[in-house]
Amino acid sequence: MDNIKIIEATPENLHKFGMCGYKNPKIEGFQRKIKWTQERMKEGMIYKVLVSEEKGTVGAIEYIPGNYAWRPVNAKNYMFIHCLFILPKNIKGKGFGQMLLNSCIEDAKTKNMNGVAIVTRKGTWMANNTLFLKNGFEIVDSAKSDFQLLCKSFKNSDEKPSFSSSLTKETEFNQGLVIVSSDQCPYTTKAINEISETAIKEYKIKSNIIELKNYKEAQKSPCAFGTFCILYNGKIVAENPISNTRFKNIMNMVV
Repeated sequence: MDNIKIIEATPENLHKFGMCGYKNPKIEGFQRKIKWTQERMKEGMIYKVLVSEEKGTVGAIEYIPGNYAWRPVNAKNYMFIHCLFILPKNIKGKGFGQMLLNSCIEDAKTKNMNGVAIVTRKGTWMANNTLFLKNGFEIVDSAKSDFQLLCKSFKNSDEKPSFSSSLTKETEFNQGLVIVSSDQCPYTTKAINEISETAIKEYKIKSNIIELKNYKEAQKSPCAFGTFCILYNGKIVAENPISNTRFKNIMNMVV
C-alpha cells in the first residue's frame, strides 16, 4: 500500500473522510455522525484520520478532554479516547495504530493534561487493551461485562479516572424495551430503525428510545459503552449496536 499519513479533520472537511467505515455521505448515520462530530469539536474534540492515497480513509482516532467524554467515566483533566481503529486487515499490525496513539499522547502533553484514558473491551466495537498496555497504560477500573478503563498518567496523582456510579443503576430503566443511543457511532441509526420496527411487528412492543443529547447524559449511561445499549425490563441485553438478527435472537430468549 502507498504512503499513509495522519490528517487532523476540521468541521469543514469532515465530510471528505470515511466515518468509522462508512464512506457514502448519503447514509443517514454518516450525516448524523458528521453533525455530532462538528458539535463536539466546539468542546475540544479531535478527529484524526489515517489516509491512504490509494484506499482513502483506513483508520482514525477520536479523542476529547475527559470532562466532555461520552462514556460513563470520571476522567477530569485526562484526554479521553472515544475510538481508535484500523480497518483493512492487510495494514493491521504495522504500527499505524501506534502512530495514532502517539499523536494523541503528544497532544495531551502539549495541552498539559494529566494523561490519556480509554475504555477497552475483549469483545467487539472497541479496541482491546493490548496496544495500550504496551504503551504504559494501566487498568484502573472495570465494569461488566468485559469493559476496562485504562489510563497513562503523566503526573503523580492519586486522582485516577474511574467509571461512573450510573453503571449500577440499570434497573431504573425497568419498563419494557429501552434503547439508549447517540450519534457518536454512525451505526446506531440503522440499528435503531430496524430494531424498533421488529419490536413492534414481531413482539408487539414499542421501543422507548432515549437519545443522549450531551456529554452529561452520556456520562450517566447505564452501560460502560456509553453511547448505545438496549435494556429489557431493567436489564441490559445488548452493550453495543447489534444487527436485527441478533436482536431477534436475544428477544426470543427473554420474552
